[in-house]
Amino acid sequence: MTLQLTTSVKYLKGVGPKRAEALARLGIRSVGDLLYHAPHRYLDATSVTPLAQAHVGKEVTCIGRVASTGVLPTRKGLRVFRAVLRDDGGGAGGVLECAWPGQPFLERQIKKGQLLLVTGPVRYYHGRQLVPREFVILADEGDAGPERGLVLPVYPATEGLTHRQIRGLIHQHLDALLALVHDPHPDTLREAVGLPDLRTALAAVHRPVAATDAEGGRRRLAFDELFDQQLVHARARALAKRSRAGIRFALRKELTTRLKEHLPFELTGDQRHAIREIADDMTAPLRMHRLLMGDVGTGKTVVALFAMLLAVENEYQAVIMAPTELLAEQHLATLTRLLAPLELKPDLLIGRLSAAEKAAARERIATGASRVIIGTHALIQESVKFRRLGLAVIDEQHRFGVEQRAALVEKGDAPDVLLLTATPIPRSLALTWYGDLDVTELRERPPGRGLVKTALRTEAARQKIYEFIRTECAAGRQAYVLYPVIDESEKADLRAATVMASRIAKVFPELVIGLVHGRLKPEERDAAMRAFRDNAVHILVATSVIEVGIDVANATVMLIEHAERFGLAQLHQLRGRVGRGAAASHCILLSDVPEAAPRLEAFAQTTDGFKIAELDLAERGMGELTGARQSGGVPLRYANFATDLPLLEAARRAAAQIIARDPALARAEHAAYRERIVQRYERGFELFRVG
Repeated sequence: MTLQLTTSVKYLKGVGPKRAEALARLGIRSVGDLLYHAPHRYLDATSVTPLAQAHVGKEVTCIGRVASTGVLPTRKGLRVFRAVLRDDGGGAGGVLECAWPGQPFLERQIKKGQLLLVTGPVRYYHGRQLVPREFVILADEGDAGPERGLVLPVYPATEGLTHRQIRGLIHQHLDALLALVHDPHPDTLREAVGLPDLRTALAAVHRPVAATDAEGGRRRLAFDELFDQQLVHARARALAKRSRAGIRFALRKELTTRLKEHLPFELTGDQRHAIREIADDMTAPLRMHRLLMGDVGTGKTVVALFAMLLAVENEYQAVIMAPTELLAEQHLATLTRLLAPLELKPDLLIGRLSAAEKAAARERIATGASRVIIGTHALIQESVKFRRLGLAVIDEQHRFGVEQRAALVEKGDAPDVLLLTATPIPRSLALTWYGDLDVTELRERPPGRGLVKTALRTEAARQKIYEFIRTECAAGRQAYVLYPVIDESEKADLRAATVMASRIAKVFPELVIGLVHGRLKPEERDAAMRAFRDNAVHILVATSVIEVGIDVANATVMLIEHAERFGLAQLHQLRGRVGRGAAASHCILLSDVPEAAPRLEAFAQTTDGFKIAELDLAERGMGELTGARQSGGVPLRYANFATDLPLLEAARRAAAQIIARDPALARAEHAAYRERIVQRYERGFELFRVG
């Protein structure tokens, strides 16, 4: 049969039914899958040590002829295969014994006269003895072998199939498989990004001469998967904009100019830039679909308000949907204050309003009397009808499902959409997760925001910390005490929030202590947070449920117990609950785990959420962070978010140019791209099935 990349792997020589089953567990079903099964690490055995210089205690790579072999039993009943190697060094020094404990079957593989490469540590056992981690038969008796060492690929393996067996299988068929490869990229694109052709890249990944060759091959494969993904995003973006022409708002500068004049503060440069970008989107004929990503306290709400007023001065309604009632009430308080000089009153629609209040709010929304509306999920109920919705703003957008976001947007006739998030993520992740959106970042903090000092402390400092909290509360301020779990039964070694709330109450008998955690009903949780917001509670004991959606300017201390249990990005969100007023604020990390100290110190030294997101990415690695959030659910196999941002930027630019010229990849020169995407991505067929 004629071999093709789509041919089942079971037809390859050396693959029987059992091996085919094992390969399928690794996702290898076709010969193409085998070719793209890349090593996850390499053993660099290129620098060869003469046998005479293989000293005890060193890790070495040696090459020698097998002078003799044998299997010897040990006193513990373990059978050890041994082979004596000899090289051209001559004399006793050019001889070295190798031992493989518990592997007597190697006697059938390793024969006298073969040229063997071994790599591993040298120990002393009745003389020098090397215990190989890896070995490769370079040549049989009488045949000449290579003069130098090798870079040995180590492949992801599975039960019943070792990485050495996979290496042998790939090595055996590599030349035949490489002959089937056709590069879809034109030379101009490869040269612009500085990438090898596909055949060279795959050869370098599987058979590198030096470790640097393998990295060059990996970069090419990484670019390809990022490029495919960005083609999907670019196509989705093009379809979203083309599918329904948006509202072309006019820049009337009536309400927006008055808001600017009456603001009690100066806008930051980032805010001005974001407002310009959003205004450009809204005045264009195509729909806006933009994500505004800003760190805690960078002023996203004000930017969103300018966008809402641009819609209102064009006789449209604007709505902002928040994930919790508390956050919606917070937005109401902020917008009421900022809009008072403009004689505009925002309307609120949340679940806890009385039936009469809800009915009245729905009536005002339906008639158009409400022009600026704030609400929660209550907004997406069927009974809510907008008269003329022009802009939908969705706050903390990741806390809503796709269907919920769509339900709000569908309340209007193709309104513009602005998504807000207070969770900064590295640019590489933003381009991957949100590649079908336009992204604006707010990094600059408005002046006058309280600074948060962060300190790492151990258990020995507990009493001092309590005294500090007592002093702050005596001065009329408030504090949070955070725990990673709810009750003792979850993790016996951790102080639990419920138990500690009662202990904290004993430590501070003169203060009112509140408790909030994820197992409380939403209304109980909101009530506890409202009491804290209204200064009826001095210390709020909580789990990480308070991460988002509570703004208490009077809270100046955040004590985080077992800080090592939290991710850096999560710690940053928690720290963002203090420093919201003008008073100096403090975040105290309590941890008695010495290994965690370097990462917690690094966190304490910066308040930049984007920097912390990069640290978090470097620490946790892309796999854990990405999960199924990949477009179409396809995880990345070759790309590394921590190092491959330049590749991702290049892939994004190239994909955008191609989709701009050929939106459906209908041209002959793009057929290979289209085919690959339709096969690889769940969304591929849906996005590219129409011309």
